[in-house]
Amino acid sequence: MRREIFLGISAYYHDSAAAVVIDGDIVAAAHEERFNRKKHYAGFPEKAVRYVLDEAGITMDDVTAVVFYDKPFIKFERLLETYHGFAPKGLVSFLSAIPVWLREKMFMKSTLKKELKKVDNYEGDVQLLFPDHHLSHAASAFYPSPYQDAAILTIDGVGEWATSTIAYGENHAVKILKELDFPHSIGLLYSAFTYYTGFKVNSGEYKLMGLAPYGHKNSQRTEDFKNKILTELVDLRKDGSLLLNMKYFRYATGLRMTHDKKWEKLFGIPPRPKESAITQPYMDMALAIQEVTEDIVLKLARTAKELTGSDKLVLAGGVALNSVANGKILREGIFKDVWIQPAAGDAGGALGAALAARHIWKGHERKPVQPDAMKGAFLGPRFDNQQIKKTLDRFEAKYTYFEDFDELTKVTSQKIAENNVIGWFQGRMEFGPRALGNRSILGDARSTDMQKKMNLKIKYREGFRPFAPTVVEEDIPQFFELDRPSPYMLLVVPVREERRNKYPEGFEEKSLAERLYFKRSDIPAVTHIDYSARLQSVNKNTNPRYWQLINKFKELTGYGIIVNTSFNVRGEPIVCTPEDGFRCFMRTEMDYLVMGNYFIDKKDQQPLTGDIDWKEAFKPD
Repeated sequence: MRREIFLGISAYYHDSAAAVVIDGDIVAAAHEERFNRKKHYAGFPEKAVRYVLDEAGITMDDVTAVVFYDKPFIKFERLLETYHGFAPKGLVSFLSAIPVWLREKMFMKSTLKKELKKVDNYEGDVQLLFPDHHLSHAASAFYPSPYQDAAILTIDGVGEWATSTIAYGENHAVKILKELDFPHSIGLLYSAFTYYTGFKVNSGEYKLMGLAPYGHKNSQRTEDFKNKILTELVDLRKDGSLLLNMKYFRYATGLRMTHDKKWEKLFGIPPRPKESAITQPYMDMALAIQEVTEDIVLKLARTAKELTGSDKLVLAGGVALNSVANGKILREGIFKDVWIQPAAGDAGGALGAALAARHIWKGHERKPVQPDAMKGAFLGPRFDNQQIKKTLDRFEAKYTYFEDFDELTKVTSQKIAENNVIGWFQGRMEFGPRALGNRSILGDARSTDMQKKMNLKIKYREGFRPFAPTVVEEDIPQFFELDRPSPYMLLVVPVREERRNKYPEGFEEKSLAERLYFKRSDIPAVTHIDYSARLQSVNKNTNPRYWQLINKFKELTGYGIIVNTSFNVRGEPIVCTPEDGFRCFMRTEMDYLVMGNYFIDKKDQQPLTGDIDWKEAFKPD
């Protein structure tokens, strides 16, 4: 019997990706940026397509259908109707966008066929499918989840028309129940504040979320900002739907997010210049929009519960990466359980599109698996010790090879305990924006200077940025107020009260720099200023090597928890290959690198010769 093979593709907006699903099994998925080293790459994911086909051991001739993650014609309709509705505004944007659509995006079928011919010199005429954008998101959230039925909430900037949807998934069927349409968008509202506070749209939203806890909670300014958002910018309804006052926004027809002069008059502060010092008003603004967003998301979650009656919730879309809001949904107890797609953004749309074809187009039943069908999100390329050795030898690197991996984890855990920073490169690369222990930079969560060291000397990024803890699953209750696993780093939860250190009197009035490095708990490197942490738990069966390392650290120190951040520098995609990993290691002040069974000491290495100017190549995100 011929296998049913679906190739999912997301492209032409940001974070293009490809995924392969064979007879319902998620075989491979990857972001194009990891291969071409261009962060948030938007073009056709040629290298990602080649990888997923190779990983599956197939060619394009074997593919049942190629499934694109949205409907370009409907998106073009929205574009035209929007320009018509706002005319004569937006002429410059119209003249910029329309030629691209007429030249490329309008003829997506022929564009895709042309690009696919570059893959293995494919000359066939494969079936092309185009599910709705938010259906792709919904499918990515529901089908890999461990639930037989669930409420589905998708929230992002915009797809074709929809910006948010509430759906119900049962067995193999997904039914959209309600949707919020463009230009009224929670994601674009949050992105507007991302832009205004000086960060990059479609990239810096997580920075805004990380900055928010430095805002003065319940202060007059923060409350004033919230009041102005909810009276002037947003008409928020009880069910979580909203209307935006479009006189304050320019994203519908302009080339920027906000009408800056009107925002400055409303909020009393100008847009923050990129890379400038962050002053308290912008921290308060970040807190205000974060709290408003949390309120909106909670209202939507309650509406989803009312409409579906399900006690399970699944989430996808870019706003589902707001791990603070996700943690609030869980703690509110609206649902018994919540599952979030680890590749919740547009990259995950490639996987959702392929799964939608399998279960909706073909109508195949599904059997949920535990803990989910994502295989830990380890769906990218892997490299064996022989391939790693070839790379190290090519760089004339000095290294030690460990036959016994247990001995390697013992040595590495000792180095972490001595306050060193470790590059950790193992197994299959992660799918989604988070490094989950296979392409990670690791450190000691107990260290008082680890956050500063990692931000300024390893990642070369803003000092306020928090780091995530990885804890062995069985030790979660020792450190955090959480009663379940959090494998994908998508829940922000409180650090246990007995581990916290009280802030001194007048602490809130201190500068950002003074507040930043106060020892907040006995795991200060991963405790945010509000005593929270963006938690990743690691399961012994899902990622045995990573679990073994942390368990060795626990045997040594009594702490089954370490710092985990993505293996890259600011502006660079997460490393994919051994060469990417070695180059990144050599460009930073990391102390040691572990790739497969190889242990590399920075002190033994000669400087890289003929390397690119990476600070120029990888623009700050």
